[in-house]
Amino acid sequence: MDGMFFALLGASIATALAGIGSAKGVGGAAQAAMGVLSEDSSQFGKMLVLTLLPGTQGLYGFIVGFLILVSCGVLGGSAPTLAQGLCFLGASLAIGLGGLFSGIAQGKAAVSGIAMSAKDSKNFSKGMVSVTLVEIYALLAFIVSLLVVIQIPNLSI
Repeated sequence: MDGMFFALLGASIATALAGIGSAKGVGGAAQAAMGVLSEDSSQFGKMLVLTLLPGTQGLYGFIVGFLILVSCGVLGGSAPTLAQGLCFLGASLAIGLGGLFSGIAQGKAAVSGIAMSAKDSKNFSKGMVSVTLVEIYALLAFIVSLLVVIQIPNLSI
């Protein structure tokens, strides 16, 4: 096994795990939103926003995975050393695991926000705040992965 194997594994982990978290979160929120919309279709805009938010984790994972592919020579650049490949793998774990767990948690928060908004549309902003608080942890994981991935090609290891 060489550096390319570990870099590609890292790109896959970042994309797949964060994508799973987003799919689970968006799926749960969409189910709740469809229930609300079956009763009151005028709530579509609010339900759409709350449903979309858990999807950001998948986007963050995709960006990290794409940057790994660019950096490791698949889409440009040069092939990584074994140490660099292991670094790419390690960097991918932050957004992979962070995206997985925060996507699921954000979906649960979105379901609660949807239920709260369905009872009284004045509570929409309160639901948004709760859902957005979970996003902070996805962003932290994304930033860590991003900063590490950007620096790995510059490492002489």
